[in-house]
Amino acid sequence: MTANEPISRKRENRWAWVWFAYTGFLFIGPILEPSRYLWLGTLAVFFAFVGIMWGYIRAVDEGHPARFWMIAATFALGLISFPWNQGGSTFFVYAAAFLPFTFVSLRKVLSLFFVEVTLVLIEGAIFHSAPNFLRIPWSQAFFAIFLMTVIGGGNVFFAQQRRAERQLRAALDENLALAAVAERERIARDLHDVLGHTLSVIVLKAELASRLIHRQDPNDHARAAAEIADVERIGRTALAEVREAIGGYRARGLGAEIEAARLTLDAAGVTLIFDSAVTSAANLSAPEEIALSLALREAVTNIVRHSCATTCNLRFITEDNHRRLVIEDNGLHAISREGNGLRGMRERIESLGGHLFLERDHGTRLLIELPLREPAAS
Repeated sequence: MTANEPISRKRENRWAWVWFAYTGFLFIGPILEPSRYLWLGTLAVFFAFVGIMWGYIRAVDEGHPARFWMIAATFALGLISFPWNQGGSTFFVYAAAFLPFTFVSLRKVLSLFFVEVTLVLIEGAIFHSAPNFLRIPWSQAFFAIFLMTVIGGGNVFFAQQRRAERQLRAALDENLALAAVAERERIARDLHDVLGHTLSVIVLKAELASRLIHRQDPNDHARAAAEIADVERIGRTALAEVREAIGGYRARGLGAEIEAARLTLDAAGVTLIFDSAVTSAANLSAPEEIALSLALREAVTNIVRHSCATTCNLRFITEDNHRRLVIEDNGLHAISREGNGLRGMRERIESLGGHLFLERDHGTRLLIELPLREPAAS
């Protein structure tokens, strides 16, 4: 569980109560045909469902046994109220809508759908010829089954999408954690290689200069001055090497992001095909590399969440005094509106004097273009 997951679950719990509005269908019958007993029965099942809904929301984990019993109780309320209040079919719809978010197995969800539909048909057959106040017309029974199928089937898609997003977040968090560990190890290794020997030499020369400077021989003083000069030279060399090491750390941003993208796409069943020149794009400034890295991350997130793609092509081209990063996939994007992620990506690229182009003909093609700048003098 990530640090943001409890916050996300609280937000989901708050939104779950919005769907409580569908219980309004329960009160259509009592309002149109007022009856003391109808009102009392409706209010009784309504408050019973309030308790059931509260218990369902509290049992936040998928597969939690309490969720199954809450769904069963909801469906039972429908069976109890449907004969004398046609709005009771709402409980059948609630039960069908809850199932995809409770069970991961699609086979189990469809099996329970079938059981629910069968029970509704059986109840419809039993009460089809009952007295008027308990009669269930076939039209109402089939309409209830239609709503169960449409809403329950739609929630199968949404539940699978939410699980995929959770898996994506988990994969991204794991990749970031592994990348952080790898970078710490690399920094430690580079600093050891760069500074270990150099600092040892500096210590030895400083100790030698300290001994020589306390002697009376002018030659020893000259040697001490030479040793101090060597310490200064070696120190400046070490400082340059540290800067190079840090520069190397910064320069690996895009390469590390490509590797993280490959791992994320692999987890989603998408094959990444990229030109090896991408990982060695030279002369990128730090802001340019950060912008390209973040754009790649956002593009990969969109591919995994929305595209249903199987391949993703990544190319880095330098021509016509421009650098172009091209990200293409063969998926079918259902979302055509520019969201916050794409808008932020566009603003970041344009702040560097570049342009972002998005095409959605056969799959999606994202082109990021940056002007080719002369490398800054060191």
